[in-house]
This record gives sequence, structure tokens and C-alpha cells, in this order.
Amino acid sequence: MVGVIGELLLTAGVIILLYVVWQLWVGDMIYGAERNATGQEISEQWAQAYPGTNEPGAAAPDETVEPIILDEPADGEEFAVMRIPRFGADYAVPMAGGVSRATTLDPIGIGHYPGTSMPGEAGNFAVAAHRTTWGKPFNRIADLRVGDAIVVETEDGWYTYRFRTLEYVTPDEVEVLLPVPQQLDAPPGTSYITMTSCSPMYSLAERIVAYGVFESFTPRAAGAPASLGVVA
Repeated sequence: MVGVIGELLLTAGVIILLYVVWQLWVGDMIYGAERNATGQEISEQWAQAYPGTNEPGAAAPDETVEPIILDEPADGEEFAVMRIPRFGADYAVPMAGGVSRATTLDPIGIGHYPGTSMPGEAGNFAVAAHRTTWGKPFNRIADLRVGDAIVVETEDGWYTYRFRTLEYVTPDEVEVLLPVPQQLDAPPGTSYITMTSCSPMYSLAERIVAYGVFESFTPRAAGAPASLGVVA
């Protein structure tokens, strides 16, 4: 009887170990590839009306255009694709409304905090994504360097932000979502992006926060901006 129980416990342990390996490594690779493939498909659909405009650098240099401000998406409604050259040329993760795991973060990728600004709009465009599991869209958030492009692609065009700084906060420090991050009652005059994820890896103890500042909007008809080019 003792031997049977021991074998059952050993089998259960192996099953649990295999599940952990799947969830943290194999599954992540598959989910990550699926997210990027979906993002690329969305981008290609948007580009069909303007052939050849998806190549980085297609846009005319030094072109300044007022950004098109989107309506806030519903929970789980896909509205954009995030591209970060620092994370690789194939990085193209879908973005949707809401930050719940069940509706947005697990099945789609990156979620928009309801009530915060939209891309290019004055204020704080705040988003969240997993750093581990479910494709881990923000796994390399700590690798960002000052000046790195963070590009939000929509059907209308590309919104380019430039990374500025990282910060680590506790989960209850919601001031990072204010119109001017961490500044109470400050009126927004600039467009920011705030990317949040869990820290440290495999823990919910803190949040890692990446801030960026809006640089430019490139309309779809003008072609993809140079900011999408490969980084050194």
C-alpha cells in the first residue's frame, strides 16, 4: 500500500512539474508567437488600402500631423497593435480595452486602463500586460533604453512614443495612472504612455512601470514611420 501511494505521489509530482514547464516556457513560446502573428495579420489588413506603406521609413521625414484621437474601446475590444523595435522586428502584440485577465490580458495581450487617455491624446495612455505567462508581452520591459520607440499602430496610423524612465511601485500606487503620472491635480499638457506589469518576475509583490512621451503621429496613407526601424 505504501508503495502504491508513493508511486501515485511521484506521478502527481511529475504531472505538476510538466504543467509548470508548459505554463512558464513551452506555452509562453506558443502564446507569444500567436500574439505576434495575430498582430501582424491585423496590421496587414489595415494596410490593404495603402500597398507598400507598412515598410519602416516609408513616411515622409519631419512630417508633423495632428493625431487622430480614437474613442475608448469597450472591454475586450481590439483597437491597436503595439510595436517595440527593442523587443524584435516581429514584436506586434494586439491591444484591447480593459485590463481584466479573463477578457483582455490572457486571451489578447495588452490592455488599456479604462478612463485613461487614448493614443496621442493629452494625458496618460496607460496599458498593462503580463511579464510572465500567456505570451508575456512585457517580459523585456526592463530592457528598454532611453529614447527607444514605443509605437502604437491603429487603422488610422502610427503613434510614436519615446521611452524615458522606469519605476517600481507597490500595487496600490495608482497615481501612475493619473493624467500626469504621479502628479496629483496637475493638468495634462503632454501625451504620455505608461506601461505596467508585475515585478519581480513570477511575483505580484510590486509593479514595474515604464514611462514614455508622445513624439509624433504618422497617418496610414503617409507610410510607416522610421521609428519602426531596427535598433542597435
